[in-house]
Amino acid sequence: MDIYTSTDAKREFGELLLKSQKAPIGLTKNGKAVAVLMSQEDYDSLKLKALRGALIDGEESGKAGTLNMEDIKQQARMLAGVNAQD
Repeated sequence: MDIYTSTDAKREFGELLLKSQKAPIGLTKNGKAVAVLMSQEDYDSLKLKALRGALIDGEESGKAGTLNMEDIKQQARMLAGVNAQD
């Protein structure tokens, strides 16, 4: 994965958008990793994979109980490493 500083990302944003369609781009600020820029297709695929995993885990646990869509989404976000609400 290519890594860009926030300063370089601002200067080369258009190029990063194009590159992110092929592979994720890491972004740093003050030397620390802060974000990843990826294509919408990759992001949607990642979310779907996490949701499928959460559903399979729930089915296999035998403790499905009452299904709550917000709980399912939160677990999928955690599995995907996504913290922000969509």
